[in-house]
Amino acid sequence: MYPAEIVMPMKAQLTSNGFEDLTTPEQVEAAIKQEGTTLVMVNSVCGCAAGAARPGVVMSLDNDKVPTHLTTVFAGFDKDAVAKAREFFAPFPPSSPAVALFKDGELVHMLERHHIEGHSVAAIAENLKAAYNEFA
Repeated sequence: MYPAEIVMPMKAQLTSNGFEDLTTPEQVEAAIKQEGTTLVMVNSVCGCAAGAARPGVVMSLDNDKVPTHLTTVFAGFDKDAVAKAREFFAPFPPSSPAVALFKDGELVHMLERHHIEGHSVAAIAENLKAAYNEFA
């Protein structure tokens, strides 16, 4: 588990942009099962989360269509919440960072770490915008 003083600024990069920080399995389940579209970002301390995933997710919100609900869980910190989120990500294996888009509780789009690592912020944002345009 990572210390809070390291994690909290990384959480704030998303929560200050409208993301709800989910810290319990119950919050995760309720969020994913909401009507509409729900984006779940599995946040992480790794460099690709800082350099590409978080900025790409935030940039993706500059779009005509965006998810109804923006949420995040933090790998290595909110252990039970992340485990619950990953149950909904099946058949995709655990990955962090990762970004999942749900529509009415059904997984419709997934970005795994290998879709993030080594890709530009703009490429991640465009990938997500395409999913929003299709499903939101």
